[in-house]
Parts: sequence; structure tokens; C-alpha cells
Amino acid sequence: ARDVMTVLAITENEVLSTEEETELLDVVAILTFVTAFIDVVFYWWIFDALSGTMNYLEGMNQSRKLKRYLRLRLILLLSVLFALVWSVFGIVDSYNDTRIINEEVNGWVLNAVWEFNYFVVLMCLSCLWAPEAGAKEYAYVMELSAIGNDLEFDTNIVDSPDSDDEDGDAEGGDLDVDKGIKA
Repeated sequence: ARDVMTVLAITENEVLSTEEETELLDVVAILTFVTAFIDVVFYWWIFDALSGTMNYLEGMNQSRKLKRYLRLRLILLLSVLFALVWSVFGIVDSYNDTRIINEEVNGWVLNAVWEFNYFVVLMCLSCLWAPEAGAKEYAYVMELSAIGNDLEFDTNIVDSPDSDDEDGDAEGGDLDVDKGIKA
């Protein structure tokens, strides 16, 4: 919303009355709250999906993958905490008589802080998901449970009565490995 206001202020050469300027600032305030609401919805959606994924990984005893997702959640929570602290700072600064960050002198800081937050999140994510030497060991493989004998593997092959051998042997009782290669 602030960017839209800046573009309007630069391109619009018309002098606005105090009433028109107040109405325009009210629209900007509404757009700011709508943007903040959309950001909150997206963060809630991300944390909800992360929670579901972490519950699944915890249920499947995937500790190494779960550890990464816990770190990802920590990074995002720290980003939200930083955004909340900066927002409170901005509100307090705007209601002070003497502003700490003067928009005419240091206005770039207001946008740079948000960009810095996004940059830090990007760098942390790139370090978190950096390729590792042992990544192939657990990328697409389910980690076996460390609890004990809680898994049972059934290795019996059950043939249906309608299955036929390729050789025409309907008995199916002779499964010798040496007979697999015929001269």
C-alpha cells in the first residue's frame, strides 16, 4: 500500500485538498490492513501444513526429517517474531513526537528492514536444505523404527489359482534358479 501511495505521489501532479488527502490516506490504511491480513493467513496456512507434516513424520518415526522440519518451523517463528517486534516499533515510532526514523532522511530503512528479514529467512533456508553427503541415505527411504520388533514383514508369495507359468507348466511347484537360463 505504501508503494502505491508513493507511485501516486510521484506521478500525480494535481494538488489535493486536505479532505481528499485524508480520504486517500484512509484507503491506504485499509489496504495496509488487508495486506497484513493476507500475510497472517499465509503464515497460518504454512504453520498448519508444517504441523501436519511433522505429525506424520513423528508418527512414522522419521527423526532426521522431523529435525529438519522443526528447524524450518523455528526459522519461520523467528521471522514472525522479528516482524512483530518491528511492527510494534513502527507503531510506537509513529506516535512519538520526535520520530526515531525520519522518513525524509532515513525512509529507506523502513523498506530495507523487511527485505533484510526476507533475506535472512532465505539464507537460513538455503543452509538448512543445503546438499549433504549423506542426503541420499534418507531422501526417499523410510527410516526404520528404532523401537524394536514392531514391524512384521510377510515374504510369502501368494499365487492366484488362475495364474499360468510362461513355460506352460501348470504345476508351479518346481522353482529352481538354475532352470531360469535355458541353453
